[in-house]
Amino acid sequence: MHDDATTGTTPTPEYLTPVEALAHAITSAAGGPAFGPNPRVGAVVLAPGEGDDPRRVLATGIHLGAGTPHAEQAALTHAADAGADVTGASVFVSLEPCNHQGRTGPCSEALLAAGVAAVTYAVPDPSTVAAGGGARLADAGVTVVGPTEDGDGPGHELVRAWLHSVTTGRPFVTLKMATTLDGRVAAADGTSRWVTSDAARRHAHARRAEVDAILVGTGTVLADDPALTARTEPMRLLPDGTSVVHQPLRVVLGRTEIPREARLRREPGGRIVHLRTHDVHEALVQLAALEVRHVLVEGGPRVAAQFLRAGLVDEVHAYVAPVILGAGRGAVADLGITSISQALRLEPVSVEVLGPDVLVVSRPRRAALDADATTLTKEH
Repeated sequence: MHDDATTGTTPTPEYLTPVEALAHAITSAAGGPAFGPNPRVGAVVLAPGEGDDPRRVLATGIHLGAGTPHAEQAALTHAADAGADVTGASVFVSLEPCNHQGRTGPCSEALLAAGVAAVTYAVPDPSTVAAGGGARLADAGVTVVGPTEDGDGPGHELVRAWLHSVTTGRPFVTLKMATTLDGRVAAADGTSRWVTSDAARRHAHARRAEVDAILVGTGTVLADDPALTARTEPMRLLPDGTSVVHQPLRVVLGRTEIPREARLRREPGGRIVHLRTHDVHEALVQLAALEVRHVLVEGGPRVAAQFLRAGLVDEVHAYVAPVILGAGRGAVADLGITSISQALRLEPVSVEVLGPDVLVVSRPRRAALDADATTLTKEH
């Protein structure tokens, strides 16, 4: 069994079939950071062979973030360190090898220089800068298979936020809310600590550590005084094995000044970014310029409504506690919806029990959401 101690990834069997190798490349990629401008990518190098029979695993690699070797280059380096000859080998990658010079060199050229015979990848690279690695390899005589996924699958799911960001030019937006059964985020007197349980809050903090930015409105800063930090167990992310916790940007939307005594000013965490606008489209443009791929919108109700009305919410994480208040702030402010036929409908993705609470992950029905956003914009 192979095991890369610097990444914490699952040990790799000594032999894998081609199908298993691609699956392992995808699952091992999850060991890389979900945040940052680059996608999570995994690679597996198999010894030369033909057909579907198991082959010896020569090396594996994952990408550990911007500025570090890409997965293919990491795998080739691990093979060289182990004294393995990769000439004629087959490489299986979760994402199409890049074809440009960025913080690191092109993976397509590294694979050609190594003399590999075949490359299989699951997800095509849609970026205008880095795409074309598959074609470059094929033109040079390498057997290229891919993409093996047709717009969906585990490879796409792994880099969903990144794919969205590079294809739309704006960050992927996750709207997070923690509510009672009757949709309240605070009691009538304004108290809100805590609606959900310790288990749900630990889960939410782990999700914070996976995004590039947390966004709230100035109203939430004044009413709830959040620190906007990720308080979770250290994540092993660095090549030298150093354990760190990623702290996302702390983004405040609105023109009101952030008080000097606010917790987010007093407590250590990610950089504070004050976007002095109420235009959520403009906010995402500014965040994209900061290389934010994934932003977690945590409130308040008016900000949640602004993103929903603009059709900019890509996923909703609703932590629901078995609590009933009967009065108090709702999770979302007025959307201008007056009839059940106008309701924003979402598709459930997953349901997870967290102690006494439940996390429901859902995604808006894109066509319906775009139509609703247009209607709401016209009416208001």
